[in-house]
Amino acid sequence: MLQSTQPIGIFDSGIGGLTVANAVSMALPNEEIIYFGDTAHLPYGDKSLEAVQGYSEKIADFLLEKNCKLILIACNTASAAAYETLKKHIGNRALLMNVIDPMVEAIANDSSIKKLGIIGTKGTISSGIYEQKLKAARPSLEASSLATALLASMIEAGFYNNSVSQAIINSYLAYPDFQDVDGMVLACTHYPLIRKEIEFFYHNRIKVFDSTDIISSAVKKVLTENNLLNTSRSKAHHFFVSDFTPSFEQTARIFFKGEIVLEHFPLWE
Repeated sequence: MLQSTQPIGIFDSGIGGLTVANAVSMALPNEEIIYFGDTAHLPYGDKSLEAVQGYSEKIADFLLEKNCKLILIACNTASAAAYETLKKHIGNRALLMNVIDPMVEAIANDSSIKKLGIIGTKGTISSGIYEQKLKAARPSLEASSLATALLASMIEAGFYNNSVSQAIINSYLAYPDFQDVDGMVLACTHYPLIRKEIEFFYHNRIKVFDSTDIISSAVKKVLTENNLLNTSRSKAHHFFVSDFTPSFEQTARIFFKGEIVLEHFPLWE
């Protein structure tokens, strides 16, 4: 039987999922978060389906050992590749969420959006999962997608909100099919870190959908529906990485305002 005082487990290939973890911690301040960044294997976007599924299962087992009541796949690539596999693997040992379904629901319910751009990793875009789910939810919505392979690695290296990152972002967003969009989906949890640069390119004339507020609201809804919201004071969050990177620690400290407990956990050794 799951208990409300158990922690929430969140995982990603690196720092991108920190955008989601931070939003969850802000929306649900009583919840303890255990975060795993698989920095040894980032980015997931250029890995095979089988590899991402294997990484995801091993990380899920780690989070289950940490007694997590809910596991959130805070990675679009892993959400596309491994969600169905993890549902079977985890069973009723914990609740499971991905970042794609709440995003699709929010976009489909926004009647102001007629044409949509989607940017993400090669793995997410090649899966076609956003187009498939959006078409099923709202057939009239037009969508164009582009794999933006350099962006996640660029962000992991700490290159964002500067002239170098703006130039790379601009080159991607100049994609002809994006010129008349009225909405843009950031289909990678790293991309909220470059949201301002994307909005700057479009002169703030389009609506940008990122995973932060949408996913944190969805997590709150799922926990509420399952009577698992923690009403006690939370414990300290814990952050684990499979390979230590200074950029991860720096970004985590920025998001979580100061000192954090960061542990190197070589899951594959």
